[in-house]
Amino acid sequence: MLSAFRSALATPDLRKKILFTLAIVAVYRIGATIPAPGISYGAVQACSSQAQQEGVYQLLNLFSGGALLQLSLFSTGIMPYITASIIIQLLTVVIPRFEELKKEGQSGQGKLTQYTRYLTVALAILQATGVVALADRKQLFPDCQSPIIPDNSVYSLAIIVITMTAGTAVMMWLGELITERGVGNGMSVLIFLNIAARIPVEGGNILSNAGGLGLAIVCVFGLVIIASVIFVEQGQRRIPVQYAKRMIGRRMYGGTSTYLPIKVNQAGVIPVIFASSLLYLPDLISRLVGDQNSNSGWQVFIKNYIVNQSSWVHIALYFGLIIFFTYFYITITFNVDERAEEMKKFGGFIPGIRPGRPTAEYLSFVLGRITLPGSLYLGIIAILPNFFLSVTGSGNNQNFPFGGTAVLIMVGVGLDTVKQIESQLMQRNYEGFLK
Repeated sequence: MLSAFRSALATPDLRKKILFTLAIVAVYRIGATIPAPGISYGAVQACSSQAQQEGVYQLLNLFSGGALLQLSLFSTGIMPYITASIIIQLLTVVIPRFEELKKEGQSGQGKLTQYTRYLTVALAILQATGVVALADRKQLFPDCQSPIIPDNSVYSLAIIVITMTAGTAVMMWLGELITERGVGNGMSVLIFLNIAARIPVEGGNILSNAGGLGLAIVCVFGLVIIASVIFVEQGQRRIPVQYAKRMIGRRMYGGTSTYLPIKVNQAGVIPVIFASSLLYLPDLISRLVGDQNSNSGWQVFIKNYIVNQSSWVHIALYFGLIIFFTYFYITITFNVDERAEEMKKFGGFIPGIRPGRPTAEYLSFVLGRITLPGSLYLGIIAILPNFFLSVTGSGNNQNFPFGGTAVLIMVGVGLDTVKQIESQLMQRNYEGFLK
């Protein structure tokens, strides 16, 4: 692997891509540390540590690389883009116009990308408004005495919201630059970077709370979890597909054998994001519409059972939602009828299965069988941090950096980036990362 890195750096155009990606990464991290105009930097630094234990901020703070609780230029993070991409992808199944654009190829995909950008900006405005409102009402940092926003006039708050929204647009632009001129998928690289930026901080928290032995135990379990995730992420069911021979003019086409790969984790990390967002929604609503010092029954229930990540109610809901969204997302994105029709159209068939409806039923059967272990795998990985609360000595599972959404995204992005570099090395007759 080290020789492959040397080969990559020795190739001029590939070295230029890697250096360009690192430069964009540096610019992005600088923007994540610069506070937005109108924010009291000293008050944020003094008050941000206690808010890191609040579960409602965990997902947003994860995808922003800690920029959310710093109220920086990139506070909204990449979450609006992720949400917009998921919404557009789901709407392609519901809206016929979007489905037509998806089938048009590169031109249609360009229009869908443009719609994703517009929706990202709209969601960024909503998220930035919510963050600024929580900060202004002292609910982002409940125990903070110093004012986070000294000037809370409408004009000042609007400037902060506009700046954070512009930061999201800049992040989209930086991600597209990495995709076009760098290495890997730009948005995925930025998400990977945000999560990786939190590991040293969380490692320091574990060291201070549980000591050196606790940190060593967490690191060993982390390596085991990462190895297991890599093993499962690479697993797939290969359904053999045979293409019949066809005579077109004077040439014979077809007669080849290939396979249709169905991954064990066909849904990726999307079900975990859906489940996390849905679980944090009640707490966010209670913060916006109610008083945090209130002892009303529904607020107490949300705080003790829904938000409390060591509660068995929270764990059971989280696990059940992940399984539900796994089946839901795969059903939406993997249309067995379309796959069977495409195979029939091009003369393909599964050996022993008749084309058409029988093929669709067989694909549905296989997909249902392989989705069950995939959903259980996602659920187990996601709830693993809850069982390490005693080891980390924390009341919040975000201090365990090798579970849930973080490890799934880091491993997935890492594997994809390595494969892209390897493919470019193989084109230049180098050995690559995998022998």
